[in-house]
Amino acid sequence: MPELPEVEVVKQSLEKYILNKKLLKIIVKNKRLRYPVPDNISKKLANLKINIVKRISKYLVVGFKNELFLIIHLGMSGTLHLVRSRSNYQNTNLSFYNSKNLPKKHNHVLFYFNNFSIIFNDPRRFGFIKLIIGNINLKNYFCKLGPDPFDKDFDLKYIKEYLFRKNKNIKNTIIDQKFISGIGNIYASEILNYSKINPFKNSGKISNNEIKKIIFYTKKVLKHSIKRGGTTINNFFSIKGSQGSYQKEFRVYDRENKLCKNKLCLGTIIKVNISNRSTYMCNNCQK
Repeated sequence: MPELPEVEVVKQSLEKYILNKKLLKIIVKNKRLRYPVPDNISKKLANLKINIVKRISKYLVVGFKNELFLIIHLGMSGTLHLVRSRSNYQNTNLSFYNSKNLPKKHNHVLFYFNNFSIIFNDPRRFGFIKLIIGNINLKNYFCKLGPDPFDKDFDLKYIKEYLFRKNKNIKNTIIDQKFISGIGNIYASEILNYSKINPFKNSGKISNNEIKKIIFYTKKVLKHSIKRGGTTINNFFSIKGSQGSYQKEFRVYDRENKLCKNKLCLGTIIKVNISNRSTYMCNNCQK
């Protein structure tokens, strides 16, 4: 599933093309996504100008006048394809995965603009498109999410209070969206290795110094991944046609039996199972 950096890359690409553009119409070819696509979506949004494109956690939010908001979640395999008019169906992929040519199957929702269209494609249909009306309802929709890693609220005081007497391992805490939003399996493993913290360690026993490391390396890892265009899965290409490359800089994720990259560490990367998720860690510096 795309994590914060990948969704941010999509958001930045999408914003470049659709912000301040008028959405002419929406055609729903298959409404049966994770949640049914609203029947009134085209009637509500047709001929409205887009004035907001932002990311909240792993969600894309597209805003219109009259407090109308479109929420897009890519799920496991969702993609957004930009198709230019008169381009013989050549496309630029805005999303986490990429195929060289426009996909012929699983195009569920089409958004039409003046000289291009955006196609929502999702083979596994775990993604969804939802219409929210009203700023209050939008706020309530995301009210259970923890702070974004780049928010000022994600600080020592917040984490210390949250972790107090928590009887859960730190790996599961980091990927808990109620604690901090946007981080999943890949980046949790990377952050904990940078911080030299054992993923099995009880969250309630994390020291202030370790909390400071988690804050610092969370921001560092995510910023660097965004700069690298995210992590490539299934041939991801950015809007400029280049692959996301953060996977080339993994320190632990998917590096089982390889040497740890931490300075002066002679350990080996091992794969362990935490709550039925593969987790990667060093057997030396993360003891």
